[in-house]
Amino acid sequence: MKHRIVVVGAGYAGAYVAGNLTRRLSPADTEITVVNAEPDFVERLRLHQLAAGHEIEAPKLADVFAGTGIRLRLARVTAVDPERQVVAIAGADGGELGYDTLVYALGSHVADHGVPGVAEHAFHVTARPAALRLRERLDRLVRRGGGGRVLVVGDGLTGIETATEFAESRPSLSVALIARGELGARLSDGARSHLRQACDRLGITVLEHTSVEAVEATRVLCADGTALASDATVWTAGFSVSPIAAASGLKVTENGQIVVDDTMRSVSHPNVYAAGDSAHAIGDNGRPLPMSCASAGSTGRQATDAIVGRLTGREIAKSKLDYPGNHISLGRRDGILQMVDDEARAKPKYVGGRKAARIKSGILQISLWGISHPTFGLPKRKRRLAATPGVSAEKALA
Repeated sequence: MKHRIVVVGAGYAGAYVAGNLTRRLSPADTEITVVNAEPDFVERLRLHQLAAGHEIEAPKLADVFAGTGIRLRLARVTAVDPERQVVAIAGADGGELGYDTLVYALGSHVADHGVPGVAEHAFHVTARPAALRLRERLDRLVRRGGGGRVLVVGDGLTGIETATEFAESRPSLSVALIARGELGARLSDGARSHLRQACDRLGITVLEHTSVEAVEATRVLCADGTALASDATVWTAGFSVSPIAAASGLKVTENGQIVVDDTMRSVSHPNVYAAGDSAHAIGDNGRPLPMSCASAGSTGRQATDAIVGRLTGREIAKSKLDYPGNHISLGRRDGILQMVDDEARAKPKYVGGRKAARIKSGILQISLWGISHPTFGLPKRKRRLAATPGVSAEKALA
């Protein structure tokens, strides 16, 4: 009987792991199934551009995995039972999927932090349908003659990129960025100055040291009693993971991330691996890796190497688990590349302007190409499993 590998989630981490596993493991011994709710691969890092009115690629997962042997199930994961080793799914062909090895990569979604009105009235850019809804709202504001007021709540990377993209792409709109503290506080002095100059150039109103207490249909209420009028409120003030892992009995952190060892293996259930935002992984500097595309890449590589190593009886290759820095888009022609040290503190030097924008664009293009071509560099000899019935030890380790 073939070893059943189920990958839940086909974002940057899940799609990467599935593609690399099918490149390296023999189909004679393994059966790989990917479960994803959406039919397309979503470039989450570019959803703010989609909302701003730009077209971004959305390759069909059926096309991405065509000819690889990967089985694609378009369904929503509703539960995981690690004791019975099954995943419950809902959809046209719902039911349960059994697994021998599970890769949990369901990613993250917007977190309202309990602020009233966010779920009912705010937009976000963490999913393609949500970005398209926001795009429709911005289109309506522009069609009615411009002058619409857009409030972006949150001054993390997503908030900064969203505000600058909207201001550049929709100049008739009035864009404001609400920062809980100082704008760009984690950047170096030079990068922080560059960010402020970009906001000034684009006409973005920056409201620092401002805390939002409630979101209403046409305004945002702040902790100091201020009411800010808004035609479209975009919430980027944090992310959270699916509650499915916590409900399953897997060991998780307070925020629901799966606690893993340095090979991305669940510390409570050894046949479950986590990658991307779903994993609470400790980096080489002793700090938890942040939710990011970079972390999806490093945790995905390590999970792949660990699964291949353990199933084939080989030594497990160790990936570098670090976070080198932040790549921030400031519209389409400007950006910031801020490197950090081993303590996650910003280094004094940074790259800004068009060069930084080109670097960020190149990273996104390489990531999309890699996901879209999972069998590129396909090994001539795929590895057989060490414990496959009927396969000798010599062949299993060949």
